[in-house]
Amino acid sequence: MLSKPMLKALNDQINGELYSSYLYLSMSAHFQASNLPGFAHWMMLQSKEEYDHAMKIFSYIHERNGRCTLSAIVKPPADFKKPLDVMKQVLEHEKTVSGMINSLYELATKEKDYPTQVMLQWFITEQVEEEKTAGDIIEQLKMVGDAGPGLMMIDRQLGGRGS
Repeated sequence: MLSKPMLKALNDQINGELYSSYLYLSMSAHFQASNLPGFAHWMMLQSKEEYDHAMKIFSYIHERNGRCTLSAIVKPPADFKKPLDVMKQVLEHEKTVSGMINSLYELATKEKDYPTQVMLQWFITEQVEEEKTAGDIIEQLKMVGDAGPGLMMIDRQLGGRGS
């Protein structure tokens, strides 16, 4: 059984994951409007992935006989700048999410909630991948600049991402 503090923290994390999904969906809309369909596709898949993360925690809470209590999701920004700026925002957001996951793990350790610690290991590993991927795209964008054939190559590469 989940402790009250752990249950609240996991419910808060669901909200955070759903916000991430909304944020990336908003970024996808920006890239669609900017005629960068590959970036838009990549962000759409990121949005879906974040939603799936929320559902993973949602299911976990129910497996532990807890109750999910959903709260309002903060409206994400709708206006963004150039691809490099957007990807820098993605990296900073992923670092924030990593901090949230680490705090959950610390709480699970304090509560001696070993099953939650095990479940959170998956998220910790996932966050390492998320930060690396965003960082790699940033480095590529720094090399090619804000326009031209290099940007189109990166757009095409991101458009090839599978689900």
